[in-house]
Amino acid sequence: MEFRELLKTRRTIRLFKQQPVDDEALAALIDAARVASCASNKQRLRYIVVRTPELVLEVLKHTRWASLVQPARTPQPGISSPAAFIVITTTEETLSELLCADAGAAVQSIEFAATDAGLGCCWLGAIDRDAIQNLLQCGKIVYLAAVGYPDETPKSVDVSIDESCGYYLDKDGVLTVPKLRLQDILKWK
Repeated sequence: MEFRELLKTRRTIRLFKQQPVDDEALAALIDAARVASCASNKQRLRYIVVRTPELVLEVLKHTRWASLVQPARTPQPGISSPAAFIVITTTEETLSELLCADAGAAVQSIEFAATDAGLGCCWLGAIDRDAIQNLLQCGKIVYLAAVGYPDETPKSVDVSIDESCGYYLDKDGVLTVPKLRLQDILKWK
Protein backbone atom coordinates (compact mmCIF):
# COMPACT_ATOMS: atom_id res chain seq x y z
CA MET A 1 0.00 0.00 0.00
CA GLU A 2 1.29 3.48 -0.83
CA PHE A 3 2.25 5.45 2.28
CA ARG A 4 -0.21 8.32 1.68
CA GLU A 5 -3.02 5.83 1.21
CA LEU A 6 -1.97 4.09 4.42
CA LEU A 7 -2.07 7.42 6.28
CA LYS A 8 -5.55 8.20 4.99
CA THR A 9 -7.12 4.75 5.38
CA ARG A 10 -5.80 3.78 8.81
CA ARG A 11 -8.69 3.93 11.26
CA THR A 12 -9.04 2.71 14.81
CA ILE A 13 -10.72 -0.70 14.88
CA ARG A 14 -12.82 -1.73 17.86
CA LEU A 15 -14.76 -4.70 16.51
CA PHE A 16 -12.79 -7.77 15.46
CA LYS A 17 -13.42 -11.05 13.69
CA GLN A 18 -12.89 -14.06 15.90
CA GLN A 19 -9.85 -15.25 14.00
CA PRO A 20 -6.36 -15.73 15.45
CA VAL A 21 -3.40 -13.68 14.25
CA ASP A 22 -0.26 -15.71 13.73
CA ASP A 23 2.85 -15.07 15.78
CA GLU A 24 4.88 -13.95 12.77
CA ALA A 25 2.38 -11.17 12.01
CA LEU A 26 2.37 -10.05 15.65
CA ALA A 27 6.18 -10.07 15.77
CA ALA A 28 6.23 -7.88 12.63
CA LEU A 29 4.17 -5.28 14.50
CA ILE A 30 6.66 -5.26 17.38
CA ASP A 31 9.48 -4.99 14.86
CA ALA A 32 7.83 -1.85 13.46
CA ALA A 33 7.54 -0.42 16.98
CA ARG A 34 11.13 -1.12 17.93
CA VAL A 35 12.52 1.05 15.13
CA ALA A 36 10.28 4.05 15.91
CA SER A 37 11.81 7.31 17.07
CA CYS A 38 12.57 7.62 20.76
CA ALA A 39 14.12 10.32 22.94
CA SER A 40 17.94 10.11 23.07
CA ASN A 41 17.59 6.63 21.55
CA LYS A 42 17.21 5.27 25.10
CA GLN A 43 14.95 2.42 23.93
CA ARG A 44 13.11 2.14 27.24
CA LEU A 45 10.10 0.28 25.89
CA ARG A 46 9.41 -3.44 26.11
CA TYR A 47 6.55 -5.46 24.66
CA ILE A 48 4.39 -8.35 25.80
CA VAL A 49 2.09 -10.08 23.33
CA VAL A 50 -1.02 -11.47 25.00
CA ARG A 51 -2.49 -13.96 22.54
CA THR A 52 -3.99 -16.87 24.44
CA PRO A 53 -7.80 -16.47 24.28
CA GLU A 54 -8.30 -16.80 28.03
CA LEU A 55 -5.71 -14.15 28.85
CA VAL A 56 -6.97 -11.81 26.10
CA LEU A 57 -10.42 -11.93 27.72
CA GLU A 58 -8.94 -11.25 31.15
CA VAL A 59 -7.08 -8.18 29.84
CA LEU A 60 -10.23 -7.07 27.99
CA LYS A 61 -12.02 -6.76 31.36
CA HIS A 62 -9.63 -3.94 32.31
CA THR A 63 -10.11 -1.77 29.21
CA ARG A 64 -12.53 1.00 28.23
CA TRP A 65 -13.56 1.66 24.63
CA ALA A 66 -15.07 4.45 22.50
CA SER A 67 -16.76 6.54 25.15
CA LEU A 68 -18.74 8.58 22.61
CA VAL A 69 -20.55 5.54 21.18
CA GLN A 70 -20.73 3.12 24.08
CA PRO A 71 -21.71 0.34 24.14
CA ALA A 72 -21.91 0.03 20.33
CA ARG A 73 -18.12 -0.19 19.90
CA THR A 74 -17.19 -2.01 23.10
CA PRO A 75 -15.84 -5.42 22.03
CA GLN A 76 -17.84 -8.34 23.39
CA PRO A 77 -15.90 -11.36 24.66
CA GLY A 78 -15.81 -14.13 22.06
CA ILE A 79 -17.97 -12.12 19.64
CA SER A 80 -16.02 -9.01 18.67
CA SER A 81 -12.98 -9.06 20.96
CA PRO A 82 -9.41 -8.65 19.65
CA ALA A 83 -7.24 -11.65 18.91
CA ALA A 84 -4.33 -10.20 20.87
CA PHE A 85 -3.09 -7.31 22.93
CA ILE A 86 0.34 -5.81 22.59
CA VAL A 87 1.29 -4.45 25.99
CA ILE A 88 3.78 -1.61 25.85
CA THR A 89 5.78 -1.50 29.07
CA THR A 90 8.80 0.45 30.19
CA THR A 91 11.99 -0.14 32.11
CA GLU A 92 11.38 3.20 33.90
CA GLU A 93 9.57 3.60 37.23
CA THR A 94 7.56 6.65 36.16
CA LEU A 95 5.77 7.67 32.97
CA SER A 96 7.42 10.90 31.86
CA GLU A 97 6.20 13.05 28.96
CA LEU A 98 9.10 11.92 26.78
CA LEU A 99 8.49 8.27 27.60
CA CYS A 100 4.81 8.62 26.67
CA ALA A 101 5.89 10.32 23.43
CA ASP A 102 8.22 7.38 22.71
CA ALA A 103 5.37 4.96 23.34
CA GLY A 104 3.08 7.03 21.12
CA ALA A 105 5.54 6.78 18.25
CA ALA A 106 5.80 3.03 18.83
CA VAL A 107 2.02 2.53 18.90
CA GLN A 108 1.57 4.58 15.76
CA SER A 109 4.12 2.38 14.02
CA ILE A 110 2.15 -0.66 15.21
CA GLU A 111 -1.07 0.86 13.85
CA PHE A 112 0.41 1.55 10.41
CA ALA A 113 2.08 -1.87 10.21
CA ALA A 114 -1.21 -3.53 11.23
CA THR A 115 -3.17 -1.65 8.57
CA ASP A 116 -0.58 -2.51 5.94
CA ALA A 117 -0.89 -6.20 6.90
CA GLY A 118 -4.70 -6.20 6.71
CA LEU A 119 -5.08 -6.16 10.48
CA GLY A 120 -6.97 -3.77 12.69
CA CYS A 121 -5.63 -2.03 15.75
CA CYS A 122 -6.89 0.11 18.62
CA TRP A 123 -4.54 2.20 20.77
CA LEU A 124 -5.75 2.00 24.36
CA GLY A 125 -4.83 4.37 27.14
CA ALA A 126 -8.10 4.08 29.08
CA ILE A 127 -7.02 0.97 30.94
CA ASP A 128 -6.61 -0.22 34.51
CA ARG A 129 -2.81 -0.37 34.44
CA ASP A 130 -2.47 -1.75 37.98
CA ALA A 131 -4.88 -4.62 37.34
CA ILE A 132 -3.21 -5.56 34.05
CA GLN A 133 0.28 -5.33 35.59
CA ASN A 134 -0.86 -7.66 38.38
CA LEU A 135 -2.47 -10.04 35.89
CA LEU A 136 0.62 -10.21 33.68
CA GLN A 137 3.20 -9.82 36.46
CA CYS A 138 4.98 -7.19 34.40
CA GLY A 139 6.58 -3.80 34.78
CA LYS A 140 5.01 -0.38 34.30
CA ILE A 141 2.45 -0.34 31.47
CA VAL A 142 2.33 2.68 29.18
CA TYR A 143 -0.34 1.66 26.63
CA LEU A 144 -2.04 -1.32 25.03
CA ALA A 145 -2.68 -2.00 21.36
CA ALA A 146 -5.59 -4.32 20.62
CA VAL A 147 -4.97 -6.30 17.42
CA GLY A 148 -7.06 -8.55 15.21
CA TYR A 149 -8.79 -8.84 11.87
CA PRO A 150 -11.23 -5.94 11.49
CA ASP A 151 -14.96 -6.58 11.59
CA GLU A 152 -15.90 -2.99 10.89
CA THR A 153 -14.91 -0.32 8.40
CA PRO A 154 -14.83 3.09 10.09
CA LYS A 155 -14.55 6.12 7.86
CA SER A 156 -13.23 9.63 8.30
CA VAL A 157 -14.86 12.79 7.03
CA ASP A 158 -13.30 16.23 6.71
CA VAL A 159 -15.02 18.96 8.75
CA SER A 160 -14.48 22.66 9.23
CA ILE A 161 -13.02 24.04 12.44
CA ASP A 162 -16.46 25.15 13.70
CA GLU A 163 -17.92 21.64 13.43
CA SER A 164 -17.80 18.91 16.06
CA CYS A 165 -14.88 16.50 16.07
CA GLY A 166 -16.82 13.94 18.11
CA TYR A 167 -16.94 10.55 16.39
CA TYR A 168 -20.37 9.01 15.90
CA LEU A 169 -22.32 6.17 14.30
CA ASP A 170 -23.93 7.25 11.03
CA LYS A 171 -27.44 6.17 9.95
CA ASP A 172 -25.98 2.84 8.73
CA GLY A 173 -24.11 2.19 11.99
CA VAL A 174 -20.71 3.03 10.48
CA LEU A 175 -18.30 4.64 12.91
CA THR A 176 -17.57 8.07 11.45
CA VAL A 177 -14.55 10.06 12.58
CA PRO A 178 -14.45 13.79 11.77
CA LYS A 179 -11.01 15.21 10.94
CA LEU A 180 -10.37 18.94 10.73
CA ARG A 181 -9.60 20.17 7.22
CA LEU A 182 -5.97 21.01 6.43
CA GLN A 183 -6.76 24.63 5.61
CA ASP A 184 -8.32 25.09 9.07
CA ILE A 185 -5.32 23.87 11.07
CA LEU A 186 -2.40 25.16 9.01
CA LYS A 187 -0.87 28.63 9.08
CA TRP A 188 1.90 29.76 6.78
CA LYS A 189 4.32 32.49 7.88
